[in-house]
Amino acid sequence: MDLNDFIPFKNQFDKAYHGITTNATHTSENPIFDELRVRRFGRPMSEVSELIVEKIERWIGWNLINKKTTVGGMTSIRAEVSSVILFGMKIKITFGLFEEMDAGGYPITTVNAKAETHIDARGDLGESRRAIRMMLGAMDFNFRTERVSEEDYQYRSMDVKGADASCQAIFDEVKLQHQTKPENINKATAIEFKKKPAVQAIQIRPTLKQPEPVQSPSDTNNILQSMTTENSLPIDKTAEETKPSKPKITIVTTKKNL
Repeated sequence: MDLNDFIPFKNQFDKAYHGITTNATHTSENPIFDELRVRRFGRPMSEVSELIVEKIERWIGWNLINKKTTVGGMTSIRAEVSSVILFGMKIKITFGLFEEMDAGGYPITTVNAKAETHIDARGDLGESRRAIRMMLGAMDFNFRTERVSEEDYQYRSMDVKGADASCQAIFDEVKLQHQTKPENINKATAIEFKKKPAVQAIQIRPTLKQPEPVQSPSDTNNILQSMTTENSLPIDKTAEETKPSKPKITIVTTKKNL
């Protein structure tokens, strides 16, 4: 037993830490939390898959995307879950079912699951883990008498490291969104767009008036002398004298006594 198990509320602190640092969750043989452990039931794969599809179609906020059989005989069931805490954001959840026969000829169905939240942040507040736990809890309740423990599976299985291990490896490779990239990966070069040369605007400046030349005192004296000479010149009256005079009319009247 680890001494850390005696810390009060350790499990709750671990869930809160992973809720703000991870946005993808998957089941495994040695998970962080026991509720994410791989499930095995002593029931045929058809019955387990029917239960999963029935729960998806009945639960509010769950939508079935598809159900298909992949290579190797594994059945894949994909669904979409709307999160209330994340304001309706979608969670992609996938269930993988694989059936094998034990040494006595009885079926054992292994159930794996993974969930990814496409959120623009490092954590999804544990919504992907809750979605997986909700479905696995429903299967534990319905097949509570048929659940196969890990020790029992090691005893009954004929090929522990066979197809079931490869199926588990597919779900272990779930990728976290917004994870840090290795340093050796070259960054994409930014595309630069050449800008067209700006058209130079021609500024129209108003014409400045030429300053009048400053006249020197000598120039002013010359101007005054020219004006006086013009005034002193006799006025030519020949034009007025040459004009024809108007004829004088004399009216002669006779004085008569009445």
